[in-house]
Amino acid sequence: MDEQLVRDRDAAWALLTEWTQSEALRRHALAVEASVRAYAGSFDEDVAAWGNVALLHDFDYERHPTLDKHPSDGAPVLREKGYPEWFIRAIQSHGDHTGVARESQLERTLYACDEVSGFVHACGLVRPDGLTSLEAKSVRKKLKQPSFAKGVNRDDVVQGAEQLGVDLDEHITFVIAALRPISAELGLRS
Repeated sequence: MDEQLVRDRDAAWALLTEWTQSEALRRHALAVEASVRAYAGSFDEDVAAWGNVALLHDFDYERHPTLDKHPSDGAPVLREKGYPEWFIRAIQSHGDHTGVARESQLERTLYACDEVSGFVHACGLVRPDGLTSLEAKSVRKKLKQPSFAKGVNRDDVVQGAEQLGVDLDEHITFVIAALRPISAELGLRS
């Protein structure tokens, strides 16, 4: 297995774009990548490798959009491409439905960033200035509105912060800061 592959963002992006045509899913991947990269930096971990795990966490979702297939059916593709087992395991652990327990800091971070990155992105889409003035309290208020971004699992947002061992408001604030530099790529106004 090629350990350089885990740090090769161009290869990860090529795989994502080959398998994912939806602009919304690509933007979700970019948002989760930015959040996980930011945490990797704060934990003094491999930013490139962690970022690529996040970028590819849903690469197979468009082709396998059901819980019995995603992300399990993507794992053989990653193995065939040469990704190591720790990389694949992290992706497998990002959903409770897989039965893969989150054991590593990377696995907990990916889970913690997945739903909240999508939710923060959704909050930015409905604001005139995108993420520029968005604060955790506004995100928390939106979390209480079941009709807003109803595809986001609120329990996963809360459990993600708990499993990462961070206060939910601090986690939301951290993710907002991680997404601000890529606002344009996420289709947000600034």
